[in-house]
Amino acid sequence: MPPRRTRRSRRSRRGLTIGILVVASIAIITLDYRGDAHGTITWAKRGAHDALAPVQRGVDDATRPIGSFLSGAVHGSALEKQNAKLARQVSALERQVLAQQAIDNTLRTLDRLDRLPWVGGIPTVTAEVTALSPSDFDATVQLDKGSRAGVAVGMPVVGSNGLAGQVIEVWSSGCTVRLITDARSTVGVRFGPAGNLALVQGSGLGRNLAVNLVTPGITLSKGEVLTTSGLQNAQFPPDIPVARIVSYSSTPSATQQTVTARPLASLAVVSYVDILQWLPAQ
Repeated sequence: MPPRRTRRSRRSRRGLTIGILVVASIAIITLDYRGDAHGTITWAKRGAHDALAPVQRGVDDATRPIGSFLSGAVHGSALEKQNAKLARQVSALERQVLAQQAIDNTLRTLDRLDRLPWVGGIPTVTAEVTALSPSDFDATVQLDKGSRAGVAVGMPVVGSNGLAGQVIEVWSSGCTVRLITDARSTVGVRFGPAGNLALVQGSGLGRNLAVNLVTPGITLSKGEVLTTSGLQNAQFPPDIPVARIVSYSSTPSATQQTVTARPLASLAVVSYVDILQWLPAQ
């Protein structure tokens, strides 16, 4: 109980002091306005200033944190808005860069398709991939060119680096292509200085090709390129790059070597291809 009375008495004395100072200030202003007692007023002003200074400092100390908080809040909100604006600008620039990269890649692909050295004089139809196969096992793609553009079933399809597949279905505005990685695809190939023959078999999209009919004792090397054989009644014209050997092995009792190869055409990300207007001999 005594501490409570002490705090109350302190508040009372403080209030009384402020009241006296206010009355004194009014009196000083009145005298100053009349022009009387100049020296007395100057002295009184100094005294009032000295007496009110602690009160003013207390008010400043109490209000300064509030002002700093409000200023910081406004400044922080402005920074957040500026950061959000900068983030949107960076995102837009990144999209522009990616779009430009896609355009550049497309132009390079189309340029290479226009200058394929192994096409010879075979007419071509450039087409865009519009859909991929629904599964890895059925490795097919759909193109945006069909019978109206002169496309027919059996025509070879090539990417900028090599053989991609063969047309198996055609309609007026599009076609379906079976890729060489499809498990039902087989391609007769030739390799080595002696022109050794083999048969490339698909194993599914994204998987290496199996190279069959390579007899034991035939010299192989990693990185060696397999090309279409072009034999009589072959499904593809000769000398189109097909795949590159990545591994081979053999056992004493085996009737053929175990050979795998990677397709040269980027079948998983192919976007534009050339359809060769060439059909196998019947």
